[in-house]
Amino acid sequence: MLFKQQALLRQKLFVLGSLVIGSVLYLVARVGTLDRLQPICPIENRFHHPEPEQIPLRTLQFKRGLLHELRKGNATKEQIRLHNLVQQLPRAIIIGVRKGGTRALLEMLNLHPAVVKASQEIHFFDNDKNYARGIDWYRGKMPFSLPHQITIEKSPAYFITEEVPERIFKMNSSIKLLIIVREPTTRAVSDYTQVLEGKERKNKTYHKFESLAIDANTCEVNTKYKAVRTSIYTKHLERWLKYFPVEQFHIVDGDRLITDPLPELQLVERFLNLPSRISQYNLYFNATRGFFCLRFNIVFNKCLAGSKGRIHPEVDLSVVTKLQRFFHPFNQKFYQITGRTFNWP
Repeated sequence: MLFKQQALLRQKLFVLGSLVIGSVLYLVARVGTLDRLQPICPIENRFHHPEPEQIPLRTLQFKRGLLHELRKGNATKEQIRLHNLVQQLPRAIIIGVRKGGTRALLEMLNLHPAVVKASQEIHFFDNDKNYARGIDWYRGKMPFSLPHQITIEKSPAYFITEEVPERIFKMNSSIKLLIIVREPTTRAVSDYTQVLEGKERKNKTYHKFESLAIDANTCEVNTKYKAVRTSIYTKHLERWLKYFPVEQFHIVDGDRLITDPLPELQLVERFLNLPSRISQYNLYFNATRGFFCLRFNIVFNKCLAGSKGRIHPEVDLSVVTKLQRFFHPFNQKFYQITGRTFNWP
């Protein structure tokens, strides 16, 4: 009887030991898998293999989770060393245009697993004080990333600031430059609306758009008004073309990015030589907000800040028409230079 009980006990211990060993081997295999994670888009292969194999979703979630911890300041130096994380200078910059949709574009591009964004506007190249701090200061403002990833920052003031093209050229003469534009009159009114809201928050009065956009003495368009001047896209672009060939620019349709973002994002992926990874799954329309929101995975969604999509004040139709006529010849030249045509008045 005792012998049978001992034999039964040995059998149970054998089964239990087998289960433990199997579990340990499984965990070792899982750790080994993480150690062998392959870059999504290796630098040396990016231009020759635009469509590498899909990386498993679990791998992307692991990497995104690690980078998220870094942004919160929770990652350790050991994690940074172990995963070869670095702060890289941007290889693409969204240089403008203000109120064209720069924030939306940056957030949407961040859906791509090979893209890492600088969350804040750095204002390195357009701010003399920041620029004097040097390129290492600028690099230190960049997020940690994996070596194969592209860092992108956006500062809309770059587009209209005279010193910026030369300064960026000195940093990287082959950098990719993104410009997102909207119909010029609509953009000018949006620009005005943002300033107006800021004044109202401080209980300050502000001029009507019409009195700023039209010179009261000449009854002509007031080109000294910054919101008008910013919308003369071709004037600013010509300054950039003194340093960079037109092939290094990509023009994004900001109006279309609002209503049908995926085609615009796919064009940007192609321009940046990235494999196509952003899909309709990542974008869903939020009827309450009236905008597309972002879906990173089954648990993490994100919508743009509530300040986006402000209601514009009504503008006198004669002023709108005058502005549209004023911008028309500049728009035609912009189409000619960039090779992209818009259905602007």
